[in-house]
Amino acid sequence: MRALSYSAYGDPGSLSLTELPTPKVAPGAVLIQVHRAAVNPVDWKLMAGGLDGMIDVVFPVVPGWDVTGTVAALGPDVPEFQVGQRVAAYARKDVVSGGTYAEYVAVPATSVAAVPEGVSDEAAAGLPLAGLTALRSLEALDPLGPGDTVLIHAASGGVGHLAAQLAVAAGATVLGTASEANHERLRALGVTPLSYGEGLPDRVREHAPDGVTAVADFVGGVLDDTLAVLRPGGRHVSIADPGVAEAGGRWIWVRPDGARLATLLRLVAEGSLRVEIDRVFPLAEGAEALALSRDGQARGKLIIDVTR
Repeated sequence: MRALSYSAYGDPGSLSLTELPTPKVAPGAVLIQVHRAAVNPVDWKLMAGGLDGMIDVVFPVVPGWDVTGTVAALGPDVPEFQVGQRVAAYARKDVVSGGTYAEYVAVPATSVAAVPEGVSDEAAAGLPLAGLTALRSLEALDPLGPGDTVLIHAASGGVGHLAAQLAVAAGATVLGTASEANHERLRALGVTPLSYGEGLPDRVREHAPDGVTAVADFVGGVLDDTLAVLRPGGRHVSIADPGVAEAGGRWIWVRPDGARLATLLRLVAEGSLRVEIDRVFPLAEGAEALALSRDGQARGKLIIDVTR
């Protein structure tokens, strides 16, 4: 099969288009013929060796944890899916090796969800990691409801724009930080936009004089601002700063979860959750997509079309 892979830690330029064996399909697993994969910051962080102390790596590595495609084969005892069915998955495994920037990927069935009619390949590929991260973060806030005012750091980002929509749908009042260029995008989602940086606590209190009841941090480096605006007894989570645990918060690391992914896909199909797509690259240009993600130049999800 065609795949983008790297044989040692490095930068996106280390990726090469190669021919690798099609993955085997273990019991309880699904072999997906990949239509689209999505780029996430964790892909280039893994590639640079940033998580070497946490996750085992077997080279050559095919990067990518987000996927949508069709079921090509089933391992023993997987009655919930059928060959030819359209599916998506957050395809993280215990060992980094066989990812989604390839024509085929094998994934545990518990990580897989059927894709409803009306959901594009691009949206289905861009949703799993970011959407599940957003959902798990909000669930850790116990959950949000009409009585809450929540501050979302990096509300226009890949995870933040999904969390913002989910929080608004739950009835919470949502304040979100973003660059001024993205303020109109947040207003369109029902979010009150705030510029990030120095003076943020004062800007928050202009809209929430008594502080906020919850904070979701999707950028890191903002713990002092979080604590400055959080009401006594408030809840806060971060996906980027493990130090929140020492300040009474939760550090979130998303888990593969096919059932929760199915819930998110239904919301997309119903039109109540939108996945913003920046651009789509053919497989051979995947290194360019990773470089754009690393350099912070994307406005929305970067998608790899593995069929091209």
